[in-house]
Amino acid sequence: MSQSSGAYGEADATEQKNEQHNNQPASSASTDATLNARAKSPKSKGPNKWIIAIIAVIAVVAIIVGVIVFRNNSASSDTAENGTSNTVTIGLKLAPVSLDIRHQSGSAIEQVLIGNVYEGLLSRDSDNKVQPGLAKSWDISNDGTTYTFHLNQNMTFSNGDKLDADDVAWSINQLKEKQYYNANQVASLDKAEAVDANTVKLTLSTPDSNLLWYLTGRPGLVFDKNAKYNAKTEAVGSGPYTVESFDSASKMVLKANAKYWGTAHKPATQNVVIRFLADDNAAVNALKSGDVDVLSPVNATLAKSLDINTYRVSAADGSDKFVLAFNCTNAKLKDKRVRQAIRYAINHKEIIASRGNVDYALGGPIPSVDPGYEDLTGLYPYNVDKAKELMKEAGYTTDKPLRLTLTYANTYGTELGDQLKSQLAKIGIDLKIDYVEFSTWLQNVHANGDYELSLVDHAESHDFYKWTTPDYYYHYDGKQAQELYAKALEATDEADSAKYLKQAAKAVSEDAPADWLFGYRVTVAVNKHVQGFPSKLSQTVLPLWRISKNK
Repeated sequence: MSQSSGAYGEADATEQKNEQHNNQPASSASTDATLNARAKSPKSKGPNKWIIAIIAVIAVVAIIVGVIVFRNNSASSDTAENGTSNTVTIGLKLAPVSLDIRHQSGSAIEQVLIGNVYEGLLSRDSDNKVQPGLAKSWDISNDGTTYTFHLNQNMTFSNGDKLDADDVAWSINQLKEKQYYNANQVASLDKAEAVDANTVKLTLSTPDSNLLWYLTGRPGLVFDKNAKYNAKTEAVGSGPYTVESFDSASKMVLKANAKYWGTAHKPATQNVVIRFLADDNAAVNALKSGDVDVLSPVNATLAKSLDINTYRVSAADGSDKFVLAFNCTNAKLKDKRVRQAIRYAINHKEIIASRGNVDYALGGPIPSVDPGYEDLTGLYPYNVDKAKELMKEAGYTTDKPLRLTLTYANTYGTELGDQLKSQLAKIGIDLKIDYVEFSTWLQNVHANGDYELSLVDHAESHDFYKWTTPDYYYHYDGKQAQELYAKALEATDEADSAKYLKQAAKAVSEDAPADWLFGYRVTVAVNKHVQGFPSKLSQTVLPLWRISKNK
């Protein structure tokens, strides 16, 4: 098998404080010596009043001229020769905790860095399809265990270092050796070899139908092995942008990479400012005031207040899944009847309606944009009576409730927690809500698996493997799902792979290790002066190089 698609071809200010001299006289009117002298000589004869008037007129004229020059200079510095703006500002909800994409979990870091700062062996488009990247084409052996990638030539990193097959092979082998984040996605990959400067060969122990797609993400990223930098706060990649500055509490500033090797992904805008706006109301106000040009996502209900003559508002299916996970090793939640009862008790239509009726019901772990998707909402329809029966069988009633704690990041607001608390109270569950910082959630829940119930938006695509990984924070160990997923990976035919994925997803959903509250349709609001912002999958694929803004 073979495939070829051709080559795809303001910094933070440092605050400075002036030292104050402790021995300065308390009566001093100013630190300017001449003004102090004048203050000490009130009886001295002042200048002629006509001279004062002339000086005042000259000063006013100078100020006006200065303002005009400043405005003209500012306008020219922020406007490209073709009349477009040199800066686009984008508002996002979640911020990366750090820039260390080899170690730091979360989709927020992938959203801003992959394809923009760091590039992969392959890339993906906004239709979730694999596209060329650093490799312009590739061949696959008939048994699906050998992949040969043909690289673009004359590639460089942002520091000027050459990028060739040695860097590709080193990066992938380092991922495996050091078990960087998402190394488990390519567990069947044995080794990467540089055949020559422009050719890389990957050898697998068993076929993996997901390999190409995974190489568009972290496992396929290529790093400069000779570069020395602090990966938490800096980045050295080969992409169309470089990181000018980064503050996880505020913003990230990206600047066009002057040494970018490509042509097809050449940035349309020189500077991209990404502001992190966790509060929905503050985000919409920032859009309306012009502080940001784009909001992704924008609260669907608040979006209704936006002027359709000024903004384009759209929503589309994506890979986001709002997952209410049940810790399957928890003594209370090992009982399948409890997990099933929770699923029957949740009124998904009510939750979706409260969010503006934009999201779609999702009854299983695979979103509509991924292979293997099937509508599984019929497995656990809303049925309070059925939920009560199951809870009673498990030994709980409204008079003798089961006490559980739901832990989730406060970036998602309190409404979801309040709704779940109210709905589950009807079947005898006393739900305590523990709102935490997102960084705390990442550490306590995602990394340590220390929770009872948890809620998070899993934005990643092709991430079903997490349900077959018992040491992932779900703590779910479903043998049937694991066996079916293994068959899906081994299948060299896409239809066969999707068939096994459907069966595996259904097995997981029936076992109820979680409830999928809804498939999140990301609502995006874009000022009509902005072009090129993707209408879908912007949570995971954000090609900043496409985006431009007319003045």
